[in-house]
Amino acid sequence: MSVGRGLTDGRLRLAVPNKGRLAEPAITLLREAGYRFESDDRRLFAPCENFPLDLLFVRAEDVPEYTADGVVDLGITGSNLVEEKASQVETCMPLAFGHCALQVAVPDDRPLSRIQDLNGRPVATSHPRTTARFFEQRNVAVELIEISGAVEITPLLGVADAIVDLVSSGDTLRANRLRAVEEIRPISARLIVNQAALKLKRDAIEPLLDQFTKAAGKNA
Repeated sequence: MSVGRGLTDGRLRLAVPNKGRLAEPAITLLREAGYRFESDDRRLFAPCENFPLDLLFVRAEDVPEYTADGVVDLGITGSNLVEEKASQVETCMPLAFGHCALQVAVPDDRPLSRIQDLNGRPVATSHPRTTARFFEQRNVAVELIEISGAVEITPLLGVADAIVDLVSSGDTLRANRLRAVEEIRPISARLIVNQAALKLKRDAIEPLLDQFTKAAGKNA
């Protein structure tokens, strides 16, 4: 079934991460909330059997834009991506997974211990907008280098003197001889909703929010 043919009038559309650290917990939350649907690694679209809800499996990075543009009514994604994209969406609720932090980290072997020590230095990140705002607020002028892949390797390659990246356990930093010097902000998964849908489809959305709240309460 194609996505276009599968999306029927009167049904809500929810974007779900198709890979990465948020994908499996999002599927688990939906199932614990009572929604029945089929899913596998190749499926891009799945209608719920017991609720007027269609699931679209997309990149977590694309969820904020799809939700803001009205391609979907709701989405599950990271709070860091909502901020980075500056998406005009409403945050319905925080979700009890995807916890980590956006942190500034530097190599172990360099005498850098404060944010001010990075003044004039190159900083690599996949979160350029958020990082730029952070350093501007601190009145520290850095050279931002946008990286879409593994940010942790950039100091070793001589590309950057510091990185800004998501940190969970810290194991990846330690493996790459990096240490965190400051946390920018905590991050977790969010359920977001299109602003127009929140007004026009509130009667359909509220039962879904209730089910998510109950499922989250079970795991609290």
